[in-house]
Amino acid sequence: MSNQNECHHFLRWALPCLGLRREGYKKVRRQVCRRIQNRIGELRLPGFAAYRDYLEDHPDEWNTLDTFTRITISRFYRDYQSWQVLGDALLPGLAQRAQEQQRALRCWSAGCASGEEAYSLALVWRHRVMEKVPMQKIEIIATDVDEHMLQRADDGCYPGGSIKDVPRPLFKKSFRKIEGGYCLDQGIRAMVSFLQQDIRYTMPEGPFDIIFCKNLVGMYFMREKAVELFRKITGRLTEGGILLTGNHEPFPIEDLPHMTPYDRGLNMYIKRA
Repeated sequence: MSNQNECHHFLRWALPCLGLRREGYKKVRRQVCRRIQNRIGELRLPGFAAYRDYLEDHPDEWNTLDTFTRITISRFYRDYQSWQVLGDALLPGLAQRAQEQQRALRCWSAGCASGEEAYSLALVWRHRVMEKVPMQKIEIIATDVDEHMLQRADDGCYPGGSIKDVPRPLFKKSFRKIEGGYCLDQGIRAMVSFLQQDIRYTMPEGPFDIIFCKNLVGMYFMREKAVELFRKITGRLTEGGILLTGNHEPFPIEDLPHMTPYDRGLNMYIKRA
């Protein structure tokens, strides 16, 4: 059996033990396998079967294995059409409501990786929405479990591949070139607050008008855990607030009767009274 086949067999056993959904890892399992193989080498074990035995003899190793399952793929303006809908309709409407209620518009990016999603929201707000509601304040909170990713987010510098979908006018206004990449304008970076949190155990205090939870809970967690987490997440939405999930991500709407599709094709859901 090849190393890849051994790893796939190992993941079929290990992922459910971590409460994780095997199907969600289909496209990224090579990345996960590479991390586990490196760990097996560090431990000087002969292979995946020996690592399974090691896990059973060393329960604390499960925490290490858990870190290898974190997927951090992200880029600016991912799912581009969603950002068009946000800028044209959702953000102005929600901002107007928040202004009438004399409060800040509150947004949360869950599983933010190195910050591209949260900063995309800041760009849309600054360059497409703010002039329509010039006195309105916005709060953007972004959370992730990975300290290294959050440090990258705080630095605000990215390779060219991460910013390829940023509209050219916004790119020219908000990025400066450095050796090996591009850095965001300090004004945009200051709009986002980053927190290190594991969504399984800790979430920021709501309520929020918009929550991004894309390619995270529905994609990687087994259904029972996903339903539990989505209930907590949507419990932090305002009435009329919007949840965005990944375009190809399962969403257990039948278990969340307070949520209804806003745009099923873009996996946007609205919280009703």
